[in-house]
Amino acid sequence: MSKRVCCLYRVSTGKQVDYDSNNEADIPMQRKACHKFASEMGWDIVHEEQEDGVSGHKVRAKNRDKIQIIKDLARKKKFDILLVFMFDRIGRIADETPFVVEWFVKNGIEVWSTQEGEQRFDNHIDKLLNYIRFWQADGESEKTSVRTKTSLGQLVEAGHLKGGVAAFGYDLVKSGRYNKRKHELYDLKVNPDEAIVVKIIFDKYTTEGYGAHRITTWLNNNGYRARTGKMWHEATIRGILCNLTYTGVLRSGDSRSNVIPELQIIPPEQFERAMMIMKERSDRKKDNPTVPLNTKGKSLISGKVYCGHCGSRLNLTTSGRYRKR
Repeated sequence: MSKRVCCLYRVSTGKQVDYDSNNEADIPMQRKACHKFASEMGWDIVHEEQEDGVSGHKVRAKNRDKIQIIKDLARKKKFDILLVFMFDRIGRIADETPFVVEWFVKNGIEVWSTQEGEQRFDNHIDKLLNYIRFWQADGESEKTSVRTKTSLGQLVEAGHLKGGVAAFGYDLVKSGRYNKRKHELYDLKVNPDEAIVVKIIFDKYTTEGYGAHRITTWLNNNGYRARTGKMWHEATIRGILCNLTYTGVLRSGDSRSNVIPELQIIPPEQFERAMMIMKERSDRKKDNPTVPLNTKGKSLISGKVYCGHCGSRLNLTTSGRYRKR
């Protein structure tokens, strides 16, 4: 009777799921290699699991549904061999993945890689080599992370978009530049109609005393809609108020570009004012706040009069309760 095989395929990003089959990291390549290997060994593949966009370096096994499914099948003796393209498809966490592999072996499951053969635990040397393999894979993930962070930082410092979706207020336009995979890259361009809404949001927040919730209500009541055509949400307003890009500066982690005038929608001073207001409103324990938490008072002097003792703005509000006499 031929041995029953369960295959696990994993990629760290969604772009690798159906990418060029010459890329050994993608799903089609892993599946093809595993099927060929099983056929040559005379094994039968009875089950396959696929993880799309799951980092083996950041996500632990207990939080990976596919690993838990395979473990459950192993407990029920539904297969005899766990087959992967390379062992790092199981994971890349030095203090965990070696023990995940060992768990399968202790539960009667052989663990094989199409490129590295079988992982055994017959002696202490096997255990040491098992640990060293995943310790090395963990280190490679760290190096990849550093290289990616550095590359994106350099891209941003050169004044180019690092990728992703354009923030509200901007459009993506083809740049005429290409990456190593011959994919055309994009740059940002101000969307005039959306830029008007961005300016309204910052003006109301920094000069009229509106909060994110109040701005959301105002926009929705006055017919303004988000890019999707749906009503505005408070969290989206906060995201806009915190986005440095509107000052014409691109950001990636700690890296910053110089000011790009053609991308500037609001002046830096207004952005800094918005950040200061946000910080003070969140810091309820500040001794001498200069920004009122509430500016909805109907008094003509609401938010415009200052305390002679501490210098803070004064605002007239009521609890909304009253008693009949």
